[in-house]
Amino acid sequence: MRRLILFLLPLWTMRIVCAQQPYETALQDRKVRFATVVDGDTIPLYYLKDVQIESSSLLLTPQEIRKNRKLIRNVKLMLPFAREGKRRLDALEVEIANLPRGERRAAIKQAERQLLDEYGKDLKKYTFSQGLVLIKLIDRETGRTSYKIVDELRGRLRASFYQLFARLFGYNLKTGFDPVNDKHDELIDRIVISIDNGKL
Repeated sequence: MRRLILFLLPLWTMRIVCAQQPYETALQDRKVRFATVVDGDTIPLYYLKDVQIESSSLLLTPQEIRKNRKLIRNVKLMLPFAREGKRRLDALEVEIANLPRGERRAAIKQAERQLLDEYGKDLKKYTFSQGLVLIKLIDRETGRTSYKIVDELRGRLRASFYQLFARLFGYNLKTGFDPVNDKHDELIDRIVISIDNGKL
């Protein structure tokens, strides 16, 4: 009997150790998982990154890229200005939301001076066609024409003055962006989508 116990004791100990190892390993590899219960069944939750799905028909073809090199170059040059303008406009609108009227005007004038100081010289060296593209891109990025932005921030009188001044140079600040009904705007939109997808 003693021999049997001595023989079974190591086997029994090995069985306990083997049984505990997966449990201990599981404790070491334990990670917090989120889950939800649906109809009594626990289903794990995984949060995935946002993915933007674009139709490949929206991307430019090689033939369109060759045909529209100048417009592509202009969009690439002006897109950063339009996006920076949108970013600053959003920040300014948050900043002035709860300010009294006088402080609000001062904040808007200061933001306008700051923009002119930073980008005025750069924008003066660009061509007429690049300026037209910038007006379109501002509307595309903000959802508002340049005229409407000035009207909302500085008032109708200032917006009319800027519009008159722009018209002297052949621009129209009321020009909107309509990729559905305007082929040129649709092409600009497709160029921006191709840029964002790393195809240009």
